[in-house]
Amino acid sequence: MRLILALDALLVEKSVNGAAARLGLGAPAMSRLLKQIRELYGDQILVRTAQGMIPTPFAESLRLRVRAVASEAEDLTSPVTERPSRQIPEWKAVPIVDVVPLGYRPKNRLEGQPLPIHHARRLASIGHNADPMQRLAKHIATTAAGVGSSRPLDADEAQEAFSIILEGHADPAQTGALLATMHYRGLTAGELAGFVRASRQHIEAPDVGAGIVDLDLPIYLSPRSTAMPWLMQAGKLLAQSGIRVLLHGFGKEIDQGKLEAAASGIGIPVCTSMEAAPQVVETHGIGFMPLTAMTQRMPHLPLLYRLFQMRTPVNLMLHLLNPLGAPASLLGVAQPANQLLHRDTAHAAGLPNLAILGSVRDVGEFNPYRPTTIYRLVDGKPSEVFVPSVPEPRLDVSTGLTSLEYWQGVWENRVRDERPRQIVIDTAAAALLSMRPQHTAFDDLRDEAAALWHRRRIKG
Repeated sequence: MRLILALDALLVEKSVNGAAARLGLGAPAMSRLLKQIRELYGDQILVRTAQGMIPTPFAESLRLRVRAVASEAEDLTSPVTERPSRQIPEWKAVPIVDVVPLGYRPKNRLEGQPLPIHHARRLASIGHNADPMQRLAKHIATTAAGVGSSRPLDADEAQEAFSIILEGHADPAQTGALLATMHYRGLTAGELAGFVRASRQHIEAPDVGAGIVDLDLPIYLSPRSTAMPWLMQAGKLLAQSGIRVLLHGFGKEIDQGKLEAAASGIGIPVCTSMEAAPQVVETHGIGFMPLTAMTQRMPHLPLLYRLFQMRTPVNLMLHLLNPLGAPASLLGVAQPANQLLHRDTAHAAGLPNLAILGSVRDVGEFNPYRPTTIYRLVDGKPSEVFVPSVPEPRLDVSTGLTSLEYWQGVWENRVRDERPRQIVIDTAAAALLSMRPQHTAFDDLRDEAAALWHRRRIKG
């Protein structure tokens, strides 16, 4: 029981010091309890990230069960007070805890101050048949009421909340409140997986492994980024070898048509709708699909950046959208905490094979001139591959070309620059790694990708 109470406090506070203060213990004692909990479950329970300590997916799965047991322990050890009788039909079992409270009662409670259990009961009264705005309000209050009175959403709750937004039933203030508070508190894999499931359902995406495409390459390049999309050339390289590839990213409304112009520059067709995409990929082996071709509602959500001056969970979710159900994906995620978050989310969302690169913020683009750890999901199991850096060649002088002309010139051999050529080759190798669960020798894949580069067809 001592360990359960300690685990409950740790999951609410997400801090050893905070949990120790709540339970009246010293920090060293709480650290010892956390060590025992980790040994008991064989799981880290809390991991340190750039956003502080966050629960692991396994710890999140225990949260409500632990809260129910801890709540009953609190009742058993508190002074007995008269409780209203409840008329329960004989055929219905009486639960030990009727509604799981969101947090524990504060030690110094003001007279008349509602307890977390009262807050939880009020939210539980909003059922599935309630108005969509009420149901969304319930999820916002569940996740944003503050430390000790809130908890993260589980995957089903997050899916329902985001579905309400995508269906156009949410008040704009509700959309902003949910996304901003989730971002501030820190996303869990379950929440992000719920967003992914809601989005895939909204765009009517086929099941993963449907056989339409082999490789998913998200390329949600920041509109303010001056980087060139070398990932597109890697995708083209793989498509010429017989791998069916779908690239997807922002459309004209967000990136002023930068990616569509780049795609057209090397002969990658642009998919105009979800219905047309499978035929485009079948005919050409590759296609680029703007977000606006999938849905009219979702592209407005990334534009909230202009109002918040920060990214929201939607920006993270887009990389895991996988609109045509490819069995393998290559992602670019810069923050170490988010690399693990994306991998856990992919597992929770049923995406079996994944390779995550940490060298570029928005695109799964390999930087061979920095040591790189590739975070993988192999048939649903996590693993890592470390790739050492290679010597970086001397930067060439300015060519006098525009960025698009330079980018296109590298593909067409009109610009001789070893640096971007190696980036394209190694990015293609990383994509091959995501598709081959048993193959982890990156040097062999690099040689295979280099051969594809030398045999590539510049036109067509």
